[in-house]
Amino acid sequence: MAGAEPIKIAIVGTGNIARSHARAVTASSAATLVAAMDVDQGQLSSFCAEFGIPAGYRQLADMLSQARPDLVHVCTPPSTHHPVAMACLRSGASVLVEKPPTVSLRELDELAAAAPGPPWFATVFQHRFGAAQRHLKKLTASGALGRPLLAVCDTTWFRDQAYFDVPWRGRWETEGGGPTMEHGIHQMDMLLDVLGDWTEVSAIARRQARTVATEDLSLAHVTFTSGAVASVVNSVLSPREESYLRFDFEHATVELTHLYGYEDDDWRVTPAPGWDDEVRNAWEHVRDGGARTGHTAQFPYVLTALREGRPPPVTPPEARRTMALIAGLYASAFTRRPVTPADLAPDTAFYAAMNGGHQAW
Repeated sequence: MAGAEPIKIAIVGTGNIARSHARAVTASSAATLVAAMDVDQGQLSSFCAEFGIPAGYRQLADMLSQARPDLVHVCTPPSTHHPVAMACLRSGASVLVEKPPTVSLRELDELAAAAPGPPWFATVFQHRFGAAQRHLKKLTASGALGRPLLAVCDTTWFRDQAYFDVPWRGRWETEGGGPTMEHGIHQMDMLLDVLGDWTEVSAIARRQARTVATEDLSLAHVTFTSGAVASVVNSVLSPREESYLRFDFEHATVELTHLYGYEDDDWRVTPAPGWDDEVRNAWEHVRDGGARTGHTAQFPYVLTALREGRPPPVTPPEARRTMALIAGLYASAFTRRPVTPADLAPDTAFYAAMNGGHQAW
């Protein structure tokens, strides 16, 4: 896809999250919005007018054949990601899909197999792309902060019952899970982006206060190949909302407190005794102007990769590690035992569905 012409973008699904995608596209001179698609004509027309999109479609096949986009942003409910993305890939268009990329590991593997590239398949995990997160990942890999020992990963948010009364929310078949899948996924992705592969998870999940088929909270402890361990909390029952990450290394504690996006100044670094100069020197080059993370943080990396003929981030193997942890968490909560990646093989129940066929806790 090399060349100076702007990359042609289409958006499927014109709900609220699609506006974040559209703003990211319109902020770049290297891309242009050529089409949008939605089954709701009124919503589609309003969206196209708001962002100056020249063509709106009610049928996906019509959009793909007539607009011929280079890249399609999929912003529909989770259970539709797989069929929509598959149709786009088969038409020759690359795909950037909202989280969660699919509602099962099986669906994700099918899309990965259909996109050896080009066309490519990528997932939106925009919080990976803040300057401090990228810097912390490099420092961890280099050993500059010592070995990672302990981490905390909390997504304690609040969603009232009206939020879950939308027909597709809070249901395994349409959303793929509760706050573990839909809300904490971003924090867990950041955790794994820094600490790498996990080896075991033990978890509980509960339906404490919301009328849903899924959980409304979960708690887990996770072990990593490095030997580090982490506690993970996902909740939509917490009136004081917070997203919190903490990494304890041999030589420093690194913390992030935010809610739906962070800036450089939201991070805190505490050196261990005797390591003040080394740690602060390692951390001092983080600043990138304090821009808040969001879709505009990830999108330039996607465009650059497409222009250079490389798979755009976040690739299927990277997204799969996060999705596998979520599947493992659910598997542990349902079976009441520790779960390893080997327990999520293609012939297992939790590979095919996040709830493994279970309907109640």
